[in-house]
Amino acid sequence: MNDHIVKIVVWGLVSWSITFLVIRRILLPNRSFGFCNRVVSTIHAALAVILASLSVEDWSCPVCPLASQSSPSQMKAIAVSLSYLIYDLICSLFDKQAGLDNTIHHLVSIVGSVAGLTYKRCGSEMAAALWMTEISSPFLHAREILKELGYKDTDLNFAADMSFAVIFSTARMVGGPFLTYVTLRAANPFIIKAMALGLQLVSAFWFYKIARMAMYKLRRRSTFKKAPSYYPNSEKQN
Repeated sequence: MNDHIVKIVVWGLVSWSITFLVIRRILLPNRSFGFCNRVVSTIHAALAVILASLSVEDWSCPVCPLASQSSPSQMKAIAVSLSYLIYDLICSLFDKQAGLDNTIHHLVSIVGSVAGLTYKRCGSEMAAALWMTEISSPFLHAREILKELGYKDTDLNFAADMSFAVIFSTARMVGGPFLTYVTLRAANPFIIKAMALGLQLVSAFWFYKIARMAMYKLRRRSTFKKAPSYYPNSEKQN
């Protein structure tokens, strides 16, 4: 990993931390730790998708060329995301609400990103993975942000829930297996292949949990809409 990339990671880590502190202490002092961190996470998700999209060399084959030398734009996108992953892992330790699956996801992503930046290969695959993993993140964070803003169990929160479920499922369980397959098949370093498989397994576990959440929300909403409103005749007349 060259000095330029190391500087991007270090400055990125500092920038994400400062952004969180500004939001937490100045802009939104009355909001929770998790709320402020989700605002930062949403900013990162948007930036990551933009950087990953700009790094695509051929939109007719976004993951091409496979197992090739990473371009400067791909290296930059991965480095910026790596800095965020380190920041978010540290934040989750302070928040004390991170689950084991989330911690594993962070560690797998960090190790994979470091390996890709060190080998300076697999840029196309890693940029595509970055795009797929972050495209649903704004809707994930919107779900929790809306709850804290008082919009729990509203149509807006339901729309965020369903949007997240559909986008996550499409990206992680349609695009994800394909990307994992081509990454494993190509002449990539073993650690890259192992991290790609690990990330897909975590995504599959999350898909199971998200599918259960979506089914619960749909059943609950259907039951609520079908429930008849009962008013005694005397109350109707009054």
